[in-house]
Amino acid sequence: MIFNIYKIRNSGLLLLLVTGLFSCESNFKEVQKQNFSEFAPSGEADDFNMKYTDSGRIKSILISPKMLDYATVAYPFTEFPKGINVTLFDVKNKKTFVTSNYAVTYKDTDVIDLQGNVRISNETGQVLETEQLYFDQKNEWFYTEKKFKFTDPKGVSFGEGIDFSKDFKIVNSQKISGEIIQAN
Repeated sequence: MIFNIYKIRNSGLLLLLVTGLFSCESNFKEVQKQNFSEFAPSGEADDFNMKYTDSGRIKSILISPKMLDYATVAYPFTEFPKGINVTLFDVKNKKTFVTSNYAVTYKDTDVIDLQGNVRISNETGQVLETEQLYFDQKNEWFYTEKKFKFTDPKGVSFGEGIDFSKDFKIVNSQKISGEIIQAN
């Protein structure tokens, strides 16, 4: 009889120990969930169409099939995972057109990172094509260190590294090849 009580007592202790371990595992998982912060957008929009105005004048129009806003993360940004189509207007309402397959804008720096089939053109027929390009919104300045193709009614040039104003009036290119005919 003593032997049976000993077995029951050991089995009871083993059952209590196993139950305690499972409950600790459950609590541990709950603690893990509390410390885990999911990286999810705080805002989301489909068929996004935004017009930016200043003093009653349209300065730009941004169109994108998808916009994800990460405003609550440590370094806030807005992502356009399906690309963008932007029209920029200068003070004389001349247009510059920008397209890319992907874009992300960083709120603290006002810099837009354009990626994938980036194409910028204007009404005078100038076109710049590259795989990645940055746009400094505050200074209205584009730049890249990537390879590019620049087409102008006067010719075509290729290079690696370029920066320019949004209206193409100032262009600084590096490692350039090709031919552009100078007007007399």
